[in-house]
Amino acid sequence: MKKIISSLLLLTIIVSCNKETKVEETTDSSTVDSSAVVVNEVKEVALPFNKVEWTPEEASKMLGKQNNDTLYVTNFFATWCGPCVKEIPHFKAKMAEMKDQKVKFTFVSLDERSDWDEVVPKFVEKFQLSPNVVLLDGSKITPDFFPKNFKKWDGGAIPFTLMRKGDKTDETLGSMSEEMLTEKLNSFN
Repeated sequence: MKKIISSLLLLTIIVSCNKETKVEETTDSSTVDSSAVVVNEVKEVALPFNKVEWTPEEASKMLGKQNNDTLYVTNFFATWCGPCVKEIPHFKAKMAEMKDQKVKFTFVSLDERSDWDEVVPKFVEKFQLSPNVVLLDGSKITPDFFPKNFKKWDGGAIPFTLMRKGDKTDETLGSMSEEMLTEKLNSFN
């Protein structure tokens, strides 16, 4: 019995070594290129979440009119919100497309404080949003926060997106399709 197990183990090792040799012998340039792409993707995913918390006062200041020609896109979301998760790839695509333009995307997490150390970082790293996410503790928001900062949003539902460039604003309550997001962003040009 020991000889059979030893033989199977030895055979497995030999077969494994042969497969590795064959893979190493393959030097097709397309294989090398796809490996490089995978490595780059892993590096992007590995960006750690930088935990930044806004107070309601800081949020109001950031949401207010800025005296420059930058388009500010602020999306309020939560990790447990299905419609929020559904629209994130659209925002990611626009972020990549507009990376050389004067536009700043910020995602404001309204998750419970108890989720800030594990749930939110995992979510943010999965969607590669680390440098663009801030945390807002909903328990610190006073009733005047919403009418002071928004025309349409009372805080009752998410996702909610505020776009602002100078005096022009656009408020969207609910999930946006890629086409809708594109149309709204283009309206600021």
